[in-house]
Amino acid sequence: MSEPAGAKPTRFLRDYRAPAWRIDDVELVFDLDAAATIVQARLSLRQDDAAAPLELDAEALELLELRIDGRVLGADEFSLAADRLVVPGARGPLVLESRVRIAPERNTALQGLYLSGTREQGFLLTQCEAEGFRRITPFLDRSDVLARYRVTLRADRARYPVLLANGNADGAGELGDGRHWARFVDPHPKPSYLFALVAGRLESIERTFVTAEGRRVRLVIHAEADAIGRCGWAMQCLEQAMRWDEERFGRCYDLDAFHVVATHDFTMGAMENKGLNIFNAKYLLADPASATDDDHRHVLAVVGHEYFHNWSGNRVTCRDWFQLCLKEGLTVYREQEFESDLASRTLRRIEDVRLLWRAQFSEDAGPLAHPVRPDRYSEINNFYTATVYEKGAEIVRMLGVVLGRDGFRRGLDLYFARHDGHAATIEDFLAALGDANGVDLSPWLAWYEQAGTPELRASGRHDARRRCYELTLEQHTAPTPGQPHKRALPIPVAIALFDAAGRALPLRLDGEDADTAAHERVLLLDRDAATFRFADIDEAPTPSLLRGFSAPVRLVQDTPPPALAALARHDSDGFNRWFAGDALVRRLFAQALAGSEPDAALFAAWTACVGSALDDPGVDPALAAEMLTIADATSLADGLADIDPEAVHQARARIETGLAVALASKLVRRHAALGDLDDLAVDPATQARRRLRNACLAALCRADAAHAPLARAQYARARNLTDRLAALGALLGMRDTEADAALADFAERHAGDALVLDKWFSLQATEADPRACERVAALLVHPAFRWSNPNNVYALPGAFALRNPRAFHRVDGDGYRLVADAILRLDALTPQVAARLATAFGAWRRYEPLRRALMRRELERMLGRERLSPDLADILGRSLAGT
Repeated sequence: MSEPAGAKPTRFLRDYRAPAWRIDDVELVFDLDAAATIVQARLSLRQDDAAAPLELDAEALELLELRIDGRVLGADEFSLAADRLVVPGARGPLVLESRVRIAPERNTALQGLYLSGTREQGFLLTQCEAEGFRRITPFLDRSDVLARYRVTLRADRARYPVLLANGNADGAGELGDGRHWARFVDPHPKPSYLFALVAGRLESIERTFVTAEGRRVRLVIHAEADAIGRCGWAMQCLEQAMRWDEERFGRCYDLDAFHVVATHDFTMGAMENKGLNIFNAKYLLADPASATDDDHRHVLAVVGHEYFHNWSGNRVTCRDWFQLCLKEGLTVYREQEFESDLASRTLRRIEDVRLLWRAQFSEDAGPLAHPVRPDRYSEINNFYTATVYEKGAEIVRMLGVVLGRDGFRRGLDLYFARHDGHAATIEDFLAALGDANGVDLSPWLAWYEQAGTPELRASGRHDARRRCYELTLEQHTAPTPGQPHKRALPIPVAIALFDAAGRALPLRLDGEDADTAAHERVLLLDRDAATFRFADIDEAPTPSLLRGFSAPVRLVQDTPPPALAALARHDSDGFNRWFAGDALVRRLFAQALAGSEPDAALFAAWTACVGSALDDPGVDPALAAEMLTIADATSLADGLADIDPEAVHQARARIETGLAVALASKLVRRHAALGDLDDLAVDPATQARRRLRNACLAALCRADAAHAPLARAQYARARNLTDRLAALGALLGMRDTEADAALADFAERHAGDALVLDKWFSLQATEADPRACERVAALLVHPAFRWSNPNNVYALPGAFALRNPRAFHRVDGDGYRLVADAILRLDALTPQVAARLATAFGAWRRYEPLRRALMRRELERMLGRERLSPDLADILGRSLAGT
């Protein structure tokens, strides 16, 4: 298929060439104003390829003047096209000076320098990843050009009292006429995508942190006046992240100050700009009255994630955007370990795997499938995907499993030492980990190069005469776009064997010494199939496979239901206890989807497992809550062909309601026992108990409408947002007579708080009712909804399209039309957001024929629109490729 109209030309990894020119030093002077900002740049360039002309990236700029070594260039000495400034006669080394005018308030793409809020009340900020810096000044806007920056900001003091840029403060003063200036110098070389500035009326909170190396660091969080009071939790999280990174990975902070800024207008979650992180406010602001327990945990994770980038992304960056997973996958893994160490490791692992199944496995099964390191792309903004982030983190986790905690730390230390201040590749990362441990990790490159989710088949046989247990593992990966043939991958399978009494058995492979036996070990399957024989096994054991989800694969096993039930009740690995229960759910779901009556013995085994978790005070309440919460419809449909979303919903609802009815008495007791929690505490233990109490409430309301008074009472007395939203969701889900009144009360109670109202939007957008389509259409004209605000879009049409399969896939096609119209409207404002919303159509081939045809029609309608952005044209073109 040819490139769709509007799409950029395809770039290929194989075509990578080192830059012909490099920039060593950058001096920037900004005269800041929302309507018209003047940017003066002075670049010290050198030429590595004597034959190459000087070509700089430049978009949406008005060029006022261009000089080389002090001489003004005439119009015939350069050319400025839509995205490129070319100076054909230039020869290095040289100093290039430019002066341009840009219009931040008209920059609705939210890339480069833009205005958040109104001209009178908002503030200026930047977002330069991946290719936004070219909207600020002509530049070699690529990740392998690292330079040192000296930045001066000048602005009206009354309108922009706070001036910030990367690096250390290097002076400030008055200019006269009510204007002032501030200068910043960053001693660390960085690529242009990490450049940042902020200017506006902002309040701040501040603390001092002393690093393990003795450096005193100012920690400053900035937000607008109405939000600064909700930044205290983020400050605690930042201090915890800095200390944890020192203790776990030996990484200390390296500047005099660390600034964090909150904004409501941001296309991403946050951005790790060196020393000046910019956050979407939803991942920074948190207090019990206006943020849920999950929000508090997300703030902890995202603050940690962006801080950890200081080394895994900033000090060592990626050579090119094909290597995006090098910084993101590694940093997601570090974030996961951080939250796991501070809170519940089991809960974090379950949530990560749920996300992987829902988002990444689905992505791998459709036309948007791509390797963790893509071999080609048209628009790089469209590769900030679950595959790059979540699957990328899973690969790092597998390497950690194989190397062990100490071995992984040695490898990461070597990686940072070798590549500090440079732009690296996946090969560099694997080489450092391997060299530090004396092993060849080159076979792991296949995980980065190959798309698709491997299927791992496991079967076991006990030989009583020989007192051994044979475990056969086989792997297979289905074809994906552009990759019809797949190689065998190295797959680490963490395993334990349990006897009939639930005791873990010592594991010794045939031929090994007896003193090597351990109760858990890792088997490495690095071929299509292999059989592992364990010695001294006197009875048929129950295998616990993929402990901790040691590899991102689909596990197909022959473990009988009673054995799975035993694991779900007794497995010492919290994740695998949940994993065994999930396997039982999926067998019940398959029966219900086929239209047959679920097997009574299987259902009884499953409910007994969940009931045991509810009754056992020794079980982590967060784990009990997760065992009570069955997989979402998208995850349950994973691997199916000709999906009928309505049938999936009905099958899921049938077993979900059946569980609630079967456990009603236990749910009542546990809910009552958890009723005296501290409403305002957000420590992990209290959050876990609150999570279970609300899971019990939701289940009780599904079981019988007679429990509605519990939800009404909780809504009325709730002092924290977690409990209020949980009660509101329960009332809405059961279509209680007071649900609409509660929705109206919630909107009035939280009027003016955009982040809380986003939750109100999402709750209604994700109601598993076909009528949610009309509700969303009405909410799109609500006074609190702004098309220009990415958070609003993700909360309403985004939540509807990506998290409400029953209503989005309504058989009349109205859900598709609603979302397609939203995408086209958004494309003219914020193309990145439009493209992300369009991924909801990506798996269209997997649905039954009628819905498949309706989705294809909308894809073709959108692709036929004139003047599509490259972001959207790329997603639509890849979605339809091959048709």
